[in-house]
Amino acid sequence: MPEFIPGLELSRLFYLEAVKPILDAQFPDLRYDAALIGYGSEVLGFDTPLSRDHSWGPRLRLFLRGDDLSRYGDLIDQALRRGLPYSFRGYPTSFVPIPGESSRALEARSEGEVEHFVGLSTVGELLRHELAYEGDGSDGFAQRSPTPADWLTFPQQKLRVLTAGAVFHSGLGELDAVRQRLSYYPRDVWLYLLACQWMRISQEEPFVGRTGDVGDDLGSRVIAARLIRDVMMLCFLVERVYAPYPKWFGTGFSRLKCASTLTPLFQEALSAEGWREREKPLSEAYQTVAEMHNALTITGPVPATVSLFHERPYRVIHGEKFAEAIRERIEDAEVRRIAHKTWIGSIVQFSDSTDLREATQLRSVLKQLYA
Repeated sequence: MPEFIPGLELSRLFYLEAVKPILDAQFPDLRYDAALIGYGSEVLGFDTPLSRDHSWGPRLRLFLRGDDLSRYGDLIDQALRRGLPYSFRGYPTSFVPIPGESSRALEARSEGEVEHFVGLSTVGELLRHELAYEGDGSDGFAQRSPTPADWLTFPQQKLRVLTAGAVFHSGLGELDAVRQRLSYYPRDVWLYLLACQWMRISQEEPFVGRTGDVGDDLGSRVIAARLIRDVMMLCFLVERVYAPYPKWFGTGFSRLKCASTLTPLFQEALSAEGWREREKPLSEAYQTVAEMHNALTITGPVPATVSLFHERPYRVIHGEKFAEAIRERIEDAEVRRIAHKTWIGSIVQFSDSTDLREATQLRSVLKQLYA
């Protein structure tokens, strides 16, 4: 393999130096958006040399208007097959399917057509495929904005990969408009998610001690790990950053502003030999995120120190107090109705199932949870 180039940079150069000249020469009046978004560790900026074994390389996506896609799609495909070089910056430009997988692998060629990985579609097709969202207008949101139930059933990891990556050319401007619309949750949806995340923490925070108290150290460790994950997800929400899917959850967390303070506490809690030793760094972590909450000034100040769980000897932050305070600041009537109906939050908060999170075709069913 040649020297590793981060995939996003490789794709940017591939567009500028290989794809764009062909489009300029053969389709000079064509308006399109060019980007690398949607899937792949390189879209998140997390790729390493190991990432090169599947669906990684000189690739990108072109977005056209519907009528232009029908008129020019096959012509563009053929122009790229015949005009692209066989390699770029030392990497093959042909990709072949990996048997039994949905991924593709690089294949070196020196004759015939290039089996390129330049996807062609409309922005509307992108939204239908990634989010199962049917919007009106050329940009998918022109006449109908997502409802609260839409936002709560959009997989957060998909929102992350649709707003990450990079747009290399914005001839239509549709992709930029959609990415701006999806850049983060509307304010009141965000408040609801924050409230639900605090409620999740409140529901298990005393169990680290209770399980340890009866000699169930394994159970205490499991609960501690769950709570650490929940606090990490809360941090993504506080800093208004979409969380990536589990493989990159820790890596994504490490890029947050609060990570340098919280990571040592999480590591100490996970390596602790007993529940009392585990409780101390967890308590410090709770107090840190409580202070982060108060710094948002979305509610009045909430006590940011741990205290006993009723009369039992377990120290908790009382996450329900934060949840209830945040819920009362929700103004949107529909979000407020949902918030007073259920604390389940979004699909990422109430389910760990990869199949459920990725199965966007189930959104119409899942939206009924909020009806």
